[in-house]
Amino acid sequence: MEKLIGKTLEGLAEVAAQCSMPRFAAKQMARWLYVKKVTDIDQMTDLSKKARELLAQSYCIGREKPIECLRSSDGTAKYIFKGVPGRNVEAVMIPDKERATLCVSCQAGCRMNCAFCMTGRNGFNGHLTAADIMNQILSIDESDALTNIVFMGMGEPTDNLDAVMDCLEILTAPWGMAWSPKRITVSTIGNIPGLRRLLDSTKVHIAVSVHNPFAEDRLKIMPVEKAWPVAEVMQLLRGYDFTGQRRLSVEYTMWRGINDTPRHSRALARLLKGTAARVNLIRFHPVPGFDATTSPADTMTAFRDTLNSLGVTATIRASRGEDIMAACGMLAGKSDHA
Repeated sequence: MEKLIGKTLEGLAEVAAQCSMPRFAAKQMARWLYVKKVTDIDQMTDLSKKARELLAQSYCIGREKPIECLRSSDGTAKYIFKGVPGRNVEAVMIPDKERATLCVSCQAGCRMNCAFCMTGRNGFNGHLTAADIMNQILSIDESDALTNIVFMGMGEPTDNLDAVMDCLEILTAPWGMAWSPKRITVSTIGNIPGLRRLLDSTKVHIAVSVHNPFAEDRLKIMPVEKAWPVAEVMQLLRGYDFTGQRRLSVEYTMWRGINDTPRHSRALARLLKGTAARVNLIRFHPVPGFDATTSPADTMTAFRDTLNSLGVTATIRASRGEDIMAACGMLAGKSDHA
């Protein structure tokens, strides 16, 4: 049966028409799906009994509980959901004082093949639908307590952008969950057409994975550099305003002796000039097949301080959930249930 979650107001209006319901029933369904978070069509009590019966003949809510939940000693929770045949997907909930951030996946695997990322190293099994993505948000234990959502889990959001855009509309539209775009961040490796569409069509925060400011060295670990050079990505970003409510972040995983020298920090500052980007320095979490170690703490501190002295705001991101394989770059989606 076709799932209702993941449908925009336009999609729900088509459902209403197919079930001989008035057009305003679309907003009623949206409220039940995204605000009331019902799990059964019969709970939509302001739809007539006949309408609910017609709806149930072809549609279901589409909510599915996670297969498993692993909890870290630091409070981080990793939820495993049914993804596509052969590959489950993972979503990570990170509590931090008054914040509860959910890191969602948009693909079962990833086609970008970044050398240091477990998701990409395990291959690509398929795209998630908007229903699959929304289910991660609606079906975790902490759903009602979430303050932020980051599209930084498994997959490249701009490689499944139609589904991601539908989810962003549901999350931010008045008829949907009515979140402020300031509560949402979408990460990308630098797909220029997709990034441009995100920038022009939404107000969400943007995070760009850079990891090395030198094109030749970046290409060795991120094949995307060949199609969309990071210098061209930054040139695009200079055309947008990130000094107000929208924020631009740069993700930079650090490896000992590979991208953590003063030469690299100075080059990164030059690369980001004119973008108002803030840099998140990330400790590398070892993954099989990538022979590198994380930069020492004092090296990361010196790198951060150099960037700050050159006018680039930089912070060192705290590592969360490493003991349950939930930290940056560690999501695999493999499961005995797959």
